Amino acid sequence: MTFSRTLAALGAGLIAASYAYASDLSPTNQQAATLRALIAELEESHYVDSRYNDEMSSEHLRTYLERLDPSRLYFKASDVAEFQRDSTRLDDLGRKGELSLAFEVFDRYELRASARLAQIISDMDAIIGSLDFSKEEYIDSDPTEREWAADSAELGDRWRKRIKNQVLALKLAEKDIKEIPATLVKRYENQQNRLSQYNEQDVFAVYANALTSQFDPHTSYFSPRRAENFDIDMRLSLEGIGAVLQNEDEYVKVVRVVPAGPADKQSDLKAAELIIAVGQGKSGPMTDVIGWRLDDVVDLVRGKKGTLVRLDVIPAAGRADEARRLTITRNEVRLEEQAAQSKIIEINDLDSNPRKIGIIDIPAFYLDFDAYRKGDPDFRSTTRDVAKLVNELNESGVDGLVIDLRGNGGGSLREANELTGLFIEYGPTVQIRGTGSRVWRDGKRRRGPYYDGPVAIMINRLSASASEIFAGALQDYGRAIVVGDRSFGKGTVQTLIDLPEGQLKITESKFYRISGDSTQHRGVIPDISYPSLLQHDEIGESSLDKALDWDRIAPVRHQDYGAVDAILPTLVARHTERANDDPEFQYIWNQKALAEKIRGAQALPLNEAERIAQRTSQEIQYLAIENTRRQAKGMETLASLDDLIGEDEDPSDLPPDSTEEPSATSDDTEAIEVDALITETARILADAINLSGPVMARADNR
Repeated sequence: MTFSRTLAALGAGLIAASYAYASDLSPTNQQAATLRALIAELEESHYVDSRYNDEMSSEHLRTYLERLDPSRLYFKASDVAEFQRDSTRLDDLGRKGELSLAFEVFDRYELRASARLAQIISDMDAIIGSLDFSKEEYIDSDPTEREWAADSAELGDRWRKRIKNQVLALKLAEKDIKEIPATLVKRYENQQNRLSQYNEQDVFAVYANALTSQFDPHTSYFSPRRAENFDIDMRLSLEGIGAVLQNEDEYVKVVRVVPAGPADKQSDLKAAELIIAVGQGKSGPMTDVIGWRLDDVVDLVRGKKGTLVRLDVIPAAGRADEARRLTITRNEVRLEEQAAQSKIIEINDLDSNPRKIGIIDIPAFYLDFDAYRKGDPDFRSTTRDVAKLVNELNESGVDGLVIDLRGNGGGSLREANELTGLFIEYGPTVQIRGTGSRVWRDGKRRRGPYYDGPVAIMINRLSASASEIFAGALQDYGRAIVVGDRSFGKGTVQTLIDLPEGQLKITESKFYRISGDSTQHRGVIPDISYPSLLQHDEIGESSLDKALDWDRIAPVRHQDYGAVDAILPTLVARHTERANDDPEFQYIWNQKALAEKIRGAQALPLNEAERIAQRTSQEIQYLAIENTRRQAKGMETLASLDDLIGEDEDPSDLPPDSTEEPSATSDDTEAIEVDALITETARILADAINLSGPVMARADNR
C-alpha cells in the first residue's frame, strides 16, 4: 500500500483517535476586553476609514485559516466550508468580545496537526523506504497558492511529496542517507513541541493579527511578549546579529539586515533569505527551525555579546540543498557604527578630465534622542555627521557628492528633514496627512547656508521611509540626480496604543512629497535605473497584502533648482552606452535573468536524476556568468563555483580609470566599498557637471 493510500485509509481513524490532542485552551476575560478595544481603535484611529463589517469578517476568517495552515497541509476543504458558514459573524462576535469561534478553529487545527505529525513521526522509516526517486512527478514551488485538499487522500499525497522533497534536498546536500530519517523525525518532533506550547496569548495574537492585517500590513497587534521585543528593538540595545525577522509560512524570513550590525559586517546575509537552522558556538548542533514560532527562533539567534551563532540559510523560495552556513559573532548595534562615512574617488570624464567625487554612505537616519532631549550640545545625528563630512570633502576640493542610501531602511523623520536642509536654501521637505485629511508640512523654514554643488543620490529596493523622503525631496527640488532601483515604498506612519493586554501598532498618517505624490506603494522612481537582484515581488511595499494605495494631494510651491530635467536624456544615453559595455552591469543583468527564470518555475522535480540535472544546469549557467565577467576584466576563469569559496578577491575592483584616496574622516572609520555602481554614479555626476556648466556646477558666490 502506498503512503498516500495509507494516509487515506487512516484518515478517519486519525481524526477519531485524535481528540486527546484537542486543546483545552480558552479565551480569557482580558482578551475579550482587548478584542473589543482593538476593534474600536482600528475603526476610530486608523488612517483609512474602514469598518469591520461582514465583508471584512469573511476576509478575516480566510486570513486566520491561512496563517494557521499556510501550506494547506492540515485542513480539508470540508473543514474550511464548515468554518465559512460563520464567516460573516466574526465582526458581530468581536464587538461583544466573543472569541469562542477563534478558539474552535484553533482546536480543529491543533487536532489535525497533532494527529498528522504523530503519524508522520511514527511511520517515517516506512515512508522514506517506500519513496521512488525514479518516478517522474513534481511538487508545487509555492504551496500557499494551492486550493484546500478535497479529502484525506489528497492531503496524504501532499505529505508524501513533501517528505520526498525534503529527503531529496537532504540527499543533494550530501546528508548521510542513514541520518535522514532521524533528521526529519527531529524536525517534526520540534514542530510537535512548538504546537504543544501554544497558549491563549499565542492563539489570540494569530487571530488579532489576522484582523489588523485587513487594514494594512503595518498595523499589527503585539502580545505582551512581542511588545517587549519591540521595545528592545527600538532601543537598539539588543545583543544579537542585527537582523529583522518575520514568519513566512513555515519559515523565518530575513526582512532587513541592520546596517553596520554584526550580520552586515561579518556575513553576506540578505533580505528575503530564509533561516532553516541555528547552531550555537563553533560546534554546537544545528537546530532545525522549520515550522518554529518566530519568538522561539529569535531567542535562539539572540545571545550574549561575543558569542557565536551559526545560521543555515536558503534563498527565498529556495531548497535545503541550496543552503549555506554563516557564522556571526553577536554584538550590539551601536549608534556610532551606523554613522555616515565618506571617501573620495577620482575618475576621468568623457573629455579625460580628472574629477574628484565625494562619496557619503548613510546607513540609517539616526538621532541620539536621549542626548538631544537633555540639551547635550554634542548629540550625534545623521545631519550633524553629514554636515561635517560635507565640509571636509569641500576642503579636499571635490567636484560633487554622491549620497549612498542603498539599504537605508529609514529612521528619524526629523533627520530626513534636517538633512534635506543641508542641500536646499529653504522650503518644506515632506507633507503629512493624518486622519480627517488634515495636512501639515515639515522641513527647512528659514533661508540659510547649504551645499550648492552637484549631487547624485543612490537608492535601491531596501531604501525606505526617511530615505524616500530625503531622496524624493531632492528629486522634486531638482537638486539631485536619483539613480538605482525603485525604493521600498513605505509611505505610512505608525504609532503605539496600549490595550488591556498588549499593544496595537496602528497606521495613523501618510507621507507625501512636495510634488503631491505619495511615497506609499510606488516609492521613489530613479531618474536613471540600475539592475538589481532584489525582487520586487518579494521585497517592498507592493509585495505586501493590503498595502495602502499610491495617491496624490495638492503640491507645494517650491523652488526648482533645475539641475536635472534638461540634461537627463543625454545622461541616460551616456549611462546606457557605458553599462552595455561594463562587465559588472552585464554580470548583474545576467544573474537577475537567471534568478527570475529559476523563481518562475511553478514546480520542482521529485525525480532524483532530473533534480540533479536541474541543479547542475543552474550551476553551469552561474559559472558561465561569473567567467564571462572575469574574462571581460582580464581575470583568471574558474573551473568550478567551488573555487569561489574562500577566494580572497575583491569583487568590486575599480576600473582602470578610477582611483580612490583616503577620506577626510577619522582613522577609526571603516572604508566604504567602492563598487561598480558607485563608480558609474560618479561618472553620471561628472557627465552632469560637464553638460550643465553653471546650472549643475557649483555657484561659489550664491
